[in-house]
Amino acid sequence: MVGTAGGGHLVLDGGLATELEANGADLNDPLWSAKCLLVSPRLIRKVHMDYLEAGANIISTTSYQATIQGFESKGFSKEQSENLLTKSVEIAREAREMFLKEHLNQSIPAQKPILVAASIGSYGAYLADGSEYSGDYGEAGTIGFLKDFHRRRLQVLAEAGPDLIAFETIPNKLEAQAYVELLEECNIHIPAWFSFNSKDGVNIVSGDSLIKCATIADKCAKVGAVGINCTPPRFIHGLILSIRKITDKPILIYPNSGETYDGVRKEWVESTGVSDGDFVSYVSEWCKDGATLIGGCCRTTPNTIRAIQRTLNQGSNTLQLPVA
Repeated sequence: MVGTAGGGHLVLDGGLATELEANGADLNDPLWSAKCLLVSPRLIRKVHMDYLEAGANIISTTSYQATIQGFESKGFSKEQSENLLTKSVEIAREAREMFLKEHLNQSIPAQKPILVAASIGSYGAYLADGSEYSGDYGEAGTIGFLKDFHRRRLQVLAEAGPDLIAFETIPNKLEAQAYVELLEECNIHIPAWFSFNSKDGVNIVSGDSLIKCATIADKCAKVGAVGINCTPPRFIHGLILSIRKITDKPILIYPNSGETYDGVRKEWVESTGVSDGDFVSYVSEWCKDGATLIGGCCRTTPNTIRAIQRTLNQGSNTLQLPVA
């Protein structure tokens, strides 16, 4: 079991790509944040450190859009591609070690660990065409195809030694089922979380029922938490309540700032974006609804995470996450 303190809550990090760009990285590339694995690994480590300094208990690797197929399309061999995936976990672990060393003389409760989550984005994220926000994969939308696409990537990331596997921004029921089958077939013993995204506050982005998708995750013993990411904050309350109906597993939520991603222009468009203060004003409600792991996604920053941590920095209950 993984125990944590802080009122029974864990704080996730925020937008990794957002901070990489804020620090000067050019991510206009199909690899997105994974491009930094090639050109600026030190910058990745710095951003991880910034989130740890802000109070994050869990940092996610820069592997969301990192795939063997994506690296091979850039001319890398399969071995080199796998090494880059491994590198994403190593950098996050290095950041954790550096942070703990720098804070060696400070009191960091043993029951409040710092965890590394290996991020796995959807097939749509690899396509870099916005389909991670629609779930429409066309002819590629079969369980067999998706399992073949993700299998080796999952194995390599798991072998790199993360504490968690984060299946993020899952846009359709089919991909969720593919992940469940891969966790079993690959005999993964690292706790996983499944996080879906929604654009209407009811279903996930493909139109598939959130309750049906969350049920797939709930029935898999290797999935330790279920939740929502990259979704406007105004939708989170209802989505948590829907998930709560079908699972007793911890619920995680890490919304975006409320802006909308334009897959054609490849940029975030202001719509109902909220400030850090407004974003954090939702946190108490989300906790009352039943969320136990809270952070931010695209367009959120260390300031967002710092404010969330301050809000949650009360109490001493322990949250238990099942180990796969």
